Amino acid sequence: MSDAIQGAFHTGDYRNLFKELGYSTLEINSKLEQSWNELFYGDADVRIYYPLGDDKGYLLDTGNLDVRSEGMSYGMMMAVQMNKKEEFDRLWNYAKTFMQHKEGRYKHYFAWHCKPDGTRISQGPAPDGEEFFAMALIFASKRWGDGPEPFDYSEQAKTILRACVHQGENGEGDPMWDPATKLIKFIPESPFSDPSYHLPHFYDLFALHADEQDRPFWREAAEASRAYLQTACHPVTGLSPEYANYDGTPAVPQPHGDFRHFFSDAYRVAANIGLDYEWFRMDPWQVEQSNRIQAFFRDIDVSDYRRYTIDGKPFEEPSLHPIGLLATNAMASLAADGPDAAHFVHLFWNTPLRTGVRRYYDNCLYFFTLLALSGNYRIY
Repeated sequence: MSDAIQGAFHTGDYRNLFKELGYSTLEINSKLEQSWNELFYGDADVRIYYPLGDDKGYLLDTGNLDVRSEGMSYGMMMAVQMNKKEEFDRLWNYAKTFMQHKEGRYKHYFAWHCKPDGTRISQGPAPDGEEFFAMALIFASKRWGDGPEPFDYSEQAKTILRACVHQGENGEGDPMWDPATKLIKFIPESPFSDPSYHLPHFYDLFALHADEQDRPFWREAAEASRAYLQTACHPVTGLSPEYANYDGTPAVPQPHGDFRHFFSDAYRVAANIGLDYEWFRMDPWQVEQSNRIQAFFRDIDVSDYRRYTIDGKPFEEPSLHPIGLLATNAMASLAADGPDAAHFVHLFWNTPLRTGVRRYYDNCLYFFTLLALSGNYRIY
């Protein structure tokens, strides 16, 4: 493989798509810093981060008024990418203190949502939190070095990853990855997956930093996830379901809803594929896939985004998170080489952060896209 087609993991070079399209370094850096300040310290109708006491903080799901392992781990990833150690440590201390189980079937996993004061609402975990916690902690260790417990970041990450693979081997609990297929589960007890949880670019890095005995597993998991995404994404529209079986087919409706369609969770798939391509460039299919999903949305106004069947039929139901969907469509430009890539980058640049009740999920995806398209979503 020549340097010309290697990803940033090999070259250390991260594309700045904003700069490629004519925005100045000053404009780009200003937009990034301003967005961070708005999300973490801005006005009441835009911020999503809140300090708690002297040494903790949390990201609030403003639509549900709870604190989620998803958002906490996202906030940590934002903080380590922005070199904001105080906010990172506050978020991690909250998650470690209130959310991480110390015993039982979920030992070392994180309760998926809590009240802002740390009281658990549900005990069960959601694996997208664990993988983001582990990756953010590994990056923190590389960027800032390990400190005293619980800020011994690399050891904390290994503990999480060990549980994800081995939980249940002694009879209690379940692993977060299906041992047979090496695919991440929707929850540890489920016999199906969530395509938006698949982060092969994280697993390739886990294969360098996890316990040595588990490194082959993570290499296999990365390969399995890249193959899985090809089965979960529709070959014409590029759309994927929110939940899918291990063969990629949409999962049957669940007691808590019908997740066979392209809706909120599924938005993240395009962004994850774009970042995997930027970091590792292992799969040429990711270029075609990114072109497909951008072509599907090219002539749909953001205000008219809806729920869709994966073959592209719209429902009357509007998107709950249209800014988040725009952001992930734009992040697909990291892999796309079609005529729509520049369009989505410009459209994203000219779209502000979302305000109001539903802002949390949109603005998490928005900030990750801002990092990625500016060349600042990096491997440490």
